Amino acid sequence: MPETYSAHESRVYYVEETAFGQTPTNPSMLSIPAETMEPTVNPNNIKLRGVGSVDLQAIKKGLRAPSLKIAYPLPSDAPINLLQYARTELGKSLSIQLLYYKGVFASATDVISLLFAGCKFHRVTVDCSIENVVKATAEVLAQDVTTGTAKITGATYADHSGAVPFYESYVKKNTTTLERATDWKFTLENNLKQVPVIRTPNGNILKYLPHRHRGLTGEVVFEFESKEEFDDIVNDAEFALEFGLGGSHKAILSECKWENLASPTTVEELVSLKATFVAKTVTIS
Repeated sequence: MPETYSAHESRVYYVEETAFGQTPTNPSMLSIPAETMEPTVNPNNIKLRGVGSVDLQAIKKGLRAPSLKIAYPLPSDAPINLLQYARTELGKSLSIQLLYYKGVFASATDVISLLFAGCKFHRVTVDCSIENVVKATAEVLAQDVTTGTAKITGATYADHSGAVPFYESYVKKNTTTLERATDWKFTLENNLKQVPVIRTPNGNILKYLPHRHRGLTGEVVFEFESKEEFDDIVNDAEFALEFGLGGSHKAILSECKWENLASPTTVEELVSLKATFVAKTVTIS
């Protein structure tokens, strides 16, 4: 029996699916340098009670609900390779494999595999702050999960590397670079709907995972050097925000408006401006 597994003995890989819920044959799996990963499977058990007993009379499986939470720095050699799949207009799904192992990964032993198929982004937040790197925190929903004790047969595994430090990012408002920002983040919510149907077999596994209304929100923190944002919110001004994601990659949130501005002022602290916004559209390229 192997000892318990440590974080350095775990990896997460993904591949684009050609058909929803089906892992491609001989897939080319790509990794992300995850800081945290949290697989969850909820069987949504149906608990039955009846007269004549204080205890449950039956426990039946309900709609299986697999999900993943993953936080990772954007790898500098492929910053948006995974992040781009948060865009619903791509209409794509992923297979995501979590691997726990002993020894050297190339010849791993005591492998535990959790293969999540039919994965889509439910929500993702991308953020950056001074003296840190650009990171993404994602919540992913899946159609199903398969457990195993080996890598995928015929698969190749490649690792992304590097990170995008804060000084390789930027914030632009319309076409002007903002050199007052100390923190930024934006959140993309696809509001996925888990849709089962009555069927046999696999009736406890969802059939569809469509997105619904999309929410685009975010926040920028400034050193307080200007009243520009206060003017914007008073004048009901609309603008675009562009965030650097490393190299030539960027996220552009268009038709934005500030939703709330706050400038907390306390003794012995500099005055800052925290500005939250809402946007109508986003592009990641």
